[in-house]
Amino acid sequence: MFLAGSPSHTLRRIPMLQWLLLLQTLERGVGRASPAGAPLEDVVIERYHIPRACPREVQMGDFVRYHYNGTFEDGKKFDSSYNRSTLVAIVVGVGRLITGMDRGLLGMCVNERRRLIVPPHLGYGSIGVAGLIPPDATLYFDVVLLDVWNKADTVQMSILLRPPHCPRMVQNSDFVRYHYNGTLLDGTAFDNSYSRGGTYDTYIGSGWLIKGMDQGLLGMCPGEKRKIIIPPFLAYGEKGYGTVIPPQASLVFYVLLIDVHNPKDTVQLETLELPQDCVRRAVAGDFMRYHYNGSLMDGTLFDSSYSRNHTYNTYVGQGYIIPGMDQGLQGACIGERRRITVPPHLAYGENGTGDKIPGSAVLIFDVHVIDFHNPADPVEIKTLFRPPENCNETSKTGDFIRYHYNCSLLDGTRLFSSHDYEAPQEATLGANRVIEGLDRGLQGMCVGERRQLIVPPHLAHGESGARGVPGSAVLMFEVELVSREDGLPAGYLFVWHQDPPASLFEDMDLNKDGEVPPEEFSSFIKAQVNEGKGRLMPGQDPDKTIRDMFQNQDRNQDGQITAEELKLKSDEDQERIHEEL
Repeated sequence: MFLAGSPSHTLRRIPMLQWLLLLQTLERGVGRASPAGAPLEDVVIERYHIPRACPREVQMGDFVRYHYNGTFEDGKKFDSSYNRSTLVAIVVGVGRLITGMDRGLLGMCVNERRRLIVPPHLGYGSIGVAGLIPPDATLYFDVVLLDVWNKADTVQMSILLRPPHCPRMVQNSDFVRYHYNGTLLDGTAFDNSYSRGGTYDTYIGSGWLIKGMDQGLLGMCPGEKRKIIIPPFLAYGEKGYGTVIPPQASLVFYVLLIDVHNPKDTVQLETLELPQDCVRRAVAGDFMRYHYNGSLMDGTLFDSSYSRNHTYNTYVGQGYIIPGMDQGLQGACIGERRRITVPPHLAYGENGTGDKIPGSAVLIFDVHVIDFHNPADPVEIKTLFRPPENCNETSKTGDFIRYHYNCSLLDGTRLFSSHDYEAPQEATLGANRVIEGLDRGLQGMCVGERRQLIVPPHLAHGESGARGVPGSAVLMFEVELVSREDGLPAGYLFVWHQDPPASLFEDMDLNKDGEVPPEEFSSFIKAQVNEGKGRLMPGQDPDKTIRDMFQNQDRNQDGQITAEELKLKSDEDQERIHEEL
């Protein structure tokens, strides 16, 4: 934008000394010669396009939005709002613009185009702007005004058509249905209800509409047509809305009121298909994933989760969805199909939504419940098979296990299976190697046992899901424990099955040179494992585990272990206790 002291948002501020020099220059009234040769005393304004209707002209203190191109006398461009794809939005006459631009904008109409010639003393004077505008430069601007408003503005209403009979006028808290065309002040259309084939429905004065529309609809009769002009501070203000309504934009609505009423109805339910094994029904507080087709009463489809290939996921009875759907989903079973008919005041009747659901429309949802759970749900465990022989040892935290599994969604969609690979899945229980719910479900199993596990998402992949797993999905596992090995105590890489040798270092020092290098250490540990005297942490690379053990014992990191360095972990732990005491 062309602000005072800077022709572009990319320019740095002019230093104070340059400002003082510029003020001195302006006081002297120095300016370059115009194209005709005579110095310009004021801005030269050429109004080369004036709209037929000009209900308002720019005055001092008005807020304006405009586009411009800025060039020098030779036609070279030095700045342009078009290059930034952003209009200038600024107040006129308060020192935010160079004086020449302030003067050149006065009296402009929306959609008017002007060519301005700004002499140096009304631009950047004898100082200019380093690297961009030379001293004593005459500036040429091509400007188109797109919007103008003032903080003192109110909503402007013009009655275009009023029916001869008006049984009722719109008041605050009424529910209305209306058609509209919405444009910016320059006539650019941003939205209309007609293209969506339905009215816009909302309550008045309840905050569902922008404040200006709330005011503009008051007093309307059914069948009345109005033109409503809303300043930005009663519309979408500094932020605008999406890509269609720019920041600080005045809005113009041409409105046709269809009706005004206060509906009162309840939700209607119809069961289309009910699974035989319905052991649980949804209640308030449950989190549900479901598919749906949504249509109007005339059969017009307005939305479908199937088209997105993704379920709709939400809490039931918590106000995250329309009240009628909140009510209609409660009591449903997993796998059930039901039709839910929702009246407008329990649907989108108060404010409508998007471009497909008209106001005061009865909505019909054909719903298929995929799954639901409660944030307090534990893992559900069902034993499918348990070996008939005695099972004295079961899996527990720290154990290294191998297991097969099939994983699916509750609707039967297959996700993963260990049978797709050459070997069973491996995991150390309690080591965060698998999702928490599966870890819990695998504990307490006998080798050969098979279970069905129902894992809620907060114990699985949560709201975000994972590769191949939808967000908030309840997972069903069928697992079979193939093998189990006792784990090691926390912090241990190796444990003895019996008391360690009294002369541990001497046994480890194979060449009796008083030092144990990595090769001797590795040979000794592997020998203990092979002879059944001890075992390494299961599920890990033995060589890496032994290297880690050596690293722990080689306390001075010289590549050798001495008798003074070698200590059992149990001894280390005891020493640590004494140190703490």
